[in-house]
Amino acid sequence: MPQRKSKSKSNSNSLVIILAIIAFVVTYCTRKFASDKGKEVPVKTAQKKKTSTAKKTRNEIFIENFETASPVKENYNSEEITLSTGPWMLKDAVIGAKDEDVKLGKQSLRLRGGGSATMDFDINVTGTVTVTLKHAAYGSDAGGSWELWYSVNKGQRFLQAGNAVSTTEHALRTSTFTISTEKTLRLRIRSNDKDNGRLNFDAVSVVLSSSATGGNTPAGTEKSVLGDDDNLLLGNPTDAVAAIVSANNFLMDKGYYKLSYNRDRGTPNWVSWHISSKDLGPMSRANDFRPDADLPESFYQVSQTSYIGSGFDRGHNCPSGDRTFSRDANEATFLMTNMIPQAPNHNQHLWANLENYTRSLVNDGNEVYVIMGSYGVGGYGAKGLKKKIDRDNITVPDHIWKVIVVIPEGNNDLKRIGRNTRIIAVNTPNKNDVSTKWSAYLTTIEEIEQAANVKLLSNVPEAIRLELVKKIDNGN
Repeated sequence: MPQRKSKSKSNSNSLVIILAIIAFVVTYCTRKFASDKGKEVPVKTAQKKKTSTAKKTRNEIFIENFETASPVKENYNSEEITLSTGPWMLKDAVIGAKDEDVKLGKQSLRLRGGGSATMDFDINVTGTVTVTLKHAAYGSDAGGSWELWYSVNKGQRFLQAGNAVSTTEHALRTSTFTISTEKTLRLRIRSNDKDNGRLNFDAVSVVLSSSATGGNTPAGTEKSVLGDDDNLLLGNPTDAVAAIVSANNFLMDKGYYKLSYNRDRGTPNWVSWHISSKDLGPMSRANDFRPDADLPESFYQVSQTSYIGSGFDRGHNCPSGDRTFSRDANEATFLMTNMIPQAPNHNQHLWANLENYTRSLVNDGNEVYVIMGSYGVGGYGAKGLKKKIDRDNITVPDHIWKVIVVIPEGNNDLKRIGRNTRIIAVNTPNKNDVSTKWSAYLTTIEEIEQAANVKLLSNVPEAIRLELVKKIDNGN
């Protein structure tokens, strides 16, 4: 018995020693971990506080300094890279780290002639922002001209911000632009001249600047949510909404125009768009008629072959010729949601003449807002009267109308529309034997509203609108 007692005591002592060692190790590791963690927390907290303070004092919501790039971009091939802010598509551009690159840190963006850098993501922001860029001529190059472009509809359409900038200095200079947006913003930096020298850009920042003026949204206007050049600036003629429950008045934003689509008719009720000199360029006609994949699945899908043999043209609402500044813009006009069955002579002569005249107004220094629509049932095409085509899935309208609001090129468009603003309103039968002269069908907006059951120019102050809807243009 004494021997067993001694053995038990020995085992107890060993157990105590082992437990003590384990306790020591656990305590040491815990303290070490807490100590190491404690060293990191103040650094992270300080960084967060610093960022928060910067945003609070400067309202800064975005900054890209081009210090990080994955993969490293050292050639001028088109390629998407990831920077600290997100993915950017670079074309004829590199992230430059040479001694000749003018930069604040170790790297900056470098564009050669005709190059561009485009954000492939959006900044979520509503209101007026100030965009600031630092720029310089690269190395001993002569420099050149560049532009800042922006999109407020997730890259579907880009517009130029302000004027082109000429960069010839070899030290960084700052340029500032004011832009207004409803929900999102993405940017594109673009070099203009293919023959000119290379340019460096650094420290691109976006600062919320609700008090800024001179941007695209008129300061203090009642309809400030809609900025200048918005394709629906003048109002939504039928209060269309993007909801399947509104299948016959279904709002669609195609980036380069907006429309109300009618599921049962297989055509738009109306299409609305803006034209300025920025929209007109050298791009040729795409001719790629195609279905619109953005239609709800429950809608009948009109295809590029739906009009074949019908005796009617695939008649554009927003014309191909009004969107020639880029390939994407021109191709967007060939979606079948932008088409109506149009009598060939009407489309190719009467309507073409009106479209050409509209663009001539823009080339003369104006910008225009256009709303086009159709109504009724039954048109006379190359094969006579037809009420429906494509196995009765598409209704042929009996009338086609258009309203054009003409103002000089400028800003604060709604404020500049007044009692003397030129209004061109035409309402035409959809027939093959129409006159080639659009002036033969001049009418008032008021007459179109009554016939088509729409309300036009609803965003224009009512006292002015009531006068404009009664005007008849002289056709000159």
